[in-house]
Amino acid sequence: MILPTLEIPTIAIAGSTDRFPVRRIFCVGQNYADHAREMGSDPNRQSPFFFTKPADAVVPSALTLPFPGRTADLHHEVELVVALGAGGSTIAPSDADGLIFGHAVGIDLTRRDLQAEAKKTGRPWDMAKGFDQSAPIGALTLGAPPEKGRIALTIDGEIRQSGDLSHMIWSVAEIIAELSTYVALAAGDLIFTGTPSGVGPIRPGEDVCGTIEGIEPVEVRFAA
Repeated sequence: MILPTLEIPTIAIAGSTDRFPVRRIFCVGQNYADHAREMGSDPNRQSPFFFTKPADAVVPSALTLPFPGRTADLHHEVELVVALGAGGSTIAPSDADGLIFGHAVGIDLTRRDLQAEAKKTGRPWDMAKGFDQSAPIGALTLGAPPEKGRIALTIDGEIRQSGDLSHMIWSVAEIIAELSTYVALAAGDLIFTGTPSGVGPIRPGEDVCGTIEGIEPVEVRFAA
């Protein structure tokens, strides 16, 4: 029996031929007050909660993707993504920025119908959030991300989501610190930091583009 050879997933780095190796993907749920409200939650009473995607869910920009199976309600969620160059446990918020290798625009693709069913039955979200090619990500910009700036998503050029990074309930530093109390973070970890309101459906044949002011966009098309 021959052991399989596995490739480590990577994402592009702006202005470089090097690529960033992905170890794990963590995501923060409902980190913008307007999105928390549209999902039926009270943003004033909620501590951050986390879910994961597999590392090989990453998808580079400018690809055409097959439309996912097992869903009739695929949704877009544009997000700021931070990539860690170092990690640790119980990290202080004041130390968090020094661990960040870079930042990018990502799209958290969600099978909303499967997520709704999982919520109703008290089951895990894995198949709603962690499916194949569920994490399109643009090229990384080096260093810690800005604390403010427009974040938006368009479908076929029409704006569907629009907000500002300054509207996050938990800052990037606070997210890193909180997450590090649950797991030991390490170089190669990605963190999706939440999405503004306006999440909604994607249909076959549509072009989806996520943008954050001053960062390279991410754009994918779904096959008809």
